[in-house]
Amino acid sequence: MSEPQADQARDGDHGAAAPEDALASFIGKWRARWPEWALAETFVPAAQRQTALAWAALQQELADAAWGGRDARPGELKLGWWLEELQGWSQGRRRHPLGQALQRQAAPWAALATALPTLLETRERPLDRDDASASLQAYAAALAAVDAALFGVAAGPGDTAATGAGLLHARLAHEGESAVPLGVLARVGEAGAVAAWAQELRAHWPAEPAASLPRRLWAALALARLRAGDAARPLSPWRALLSAWRGARGRR
Repeated sequence: MSEPQADQARDGDHGAAAPEDALASFIGKWRARWPEWALAETFVPAAQRQTALAWAALQQELADAAWGGRDARPGELKLGWWLEELQGWSQGRRRHPLGQALQRQAAPWAALATALPTLLETRERPLDRDDASASLQAYAAALAAVDAALFGVAAGPGDTAATGAGLLHARLAHEGESAVPLGVLARVGEAGAVAAWAQELRAHWPAEPAASLPRRLWAALALARLRAGDAARPLSPWRALLSAWRGARGRR
């Protein structure tokens, strides 16, 4: 798929009969950031793997729109489009290629759409870890509710916290220093800010595992990257497999 075609797909210009390569393009973007998943997904039942991939890719699209780039306006427009798209999913309509794998699933898409403005509000640097976590609470809860619906589990007490921690890791991994709270910057300076924030995230990682298996795996891989010292660097195959095994069993 060419880059102009991918841009059109991201902006919703593909119709309901979008070709398979458009869906594969978005999944491929997520796999490129998380090559460890090729090993970790072996713990996911085969019938759920495509759903997990599409759901991960959608979360990446939404996070990139909220946090990416110097100018907030393009992301704001994209999230506005996604708000309409997700509301359409709840009413049986779809335009985006990811809808091929997700729209027919009985998940609370309208509630996720309602939470998108709260994600956009997190673009500004938080004051500290508590502020960063609190600002993502509503959005993380909406993601956790979709998790429960997609993967057939009862919502658990650790779902929102585990999802929120994963979001904080994702922002650090993709945005780097611009994701670091103001308090951390003031304490350690710009040069050591990324390492200090990664250490803080690792030290306060939620102990309670998420109810859904894919979320436990995503959280386990994120924590393993933090433990390895680089939020953005893929894990070695051995570390990825061990981390996924532990995550699948709800262990840290």
